[in-house]
Amino acid sequence: MPEMPEVDALVAFLRERAVGAVVAEIELASISVLKTFDPPVTAYSGLQVTDVQRHGKFVDLEVDGLHLVIHLAKAGWLRWADHLSDKRLKLGNGPLAMRVRLDAGDGPHVGFDLTEAGTRKGLAVYAVRDPQDVPGVAALGPDPLAEGFELAPLLEGRRMQVKRLLRDQKVVAGIGNAYSDEILHAAKMSPFAIAADLDAEEVERLSAAIDTVLREALAEAHGKPASELKDSKRGRMRVHGRTGEACPVCGDTVREVVFADSSLQYCATCQTGGKPLKDRSTSKFLK
Repeated sequence: MPEMPEVDALVAFLRERAVGAVVAEIELASISVLKTFDPPVTAYSGLQVTDVQRHGKFVDLEVDGLHLVIHLAKAGWLRWADHLSDKRLKLGNGPLAMRVRLDAGDGPHVGFDLTEAGTRKGLAVYAVRDPQDVPGVAALGPDPLAEGFELAPLLEGRRMQVKRLLRDQKVVAGIGNAYSDEILHAAKMSPFAIAADLDAEEVERLSAAIDTVLREALAEAHGKPASELKDSKRGRMRVHGRTGEACPVCGDTVREVVFADSSLQYCATCQTGGKPLKDRSTSKFLK
């Protein structure tokens, strides 16, 4: 799933290419991807893209006062093309969900496709007048790299595992499964530590890890074309997606806990005092 660093880099990539261009047409290949009906997507034709912004993991194209807000979900992606096919999209069940044709002054030849792999569809597009009209945007917690961000108040009284807290977009915006694994590894903290029980030193360590991991990821992602962002993300992970490999810090084997629809990776030596989280469903998780 694209997370804040990749989405931020994608927004910068789009801003450079799309701002100033005119929307020629928005074509749908999947009716279900569009979650709104007013304004209709036909209202965007002939309007100019004036900005591209990020809200958490949402991409927001501002088009002369209207907004096209995109959430890529788990398996969605944006594929930019300097030369789009003239062939119009047809409704279907394939990976291609939407096409946005842009005219940068020489005809509607550039733009992007929204695609989604797999059968579980979560890709979502909202045509709105204000990004706050998108429920997911309106509910977002603070951005962890915003000026004045403080982690400690977000932990107070929260009897939830810190891994879950980091992924909760209503608490902290932009962090998902992959970077929460990386942050907790950098902080040397169990994913199942209870947020409200962290002492001052642990809170400071976690806060520093959030800042360091995300800023390093942003620096690595920015400047890369959209087509390279996914592979770039995979390549810089230390524990996430590395089950069975050696931890780059201590050399222990990276372990995994599997849930119904996701998994996490961690290093027992670095994060849980050497004790592996053995039972994936019924054990008492380490704190």
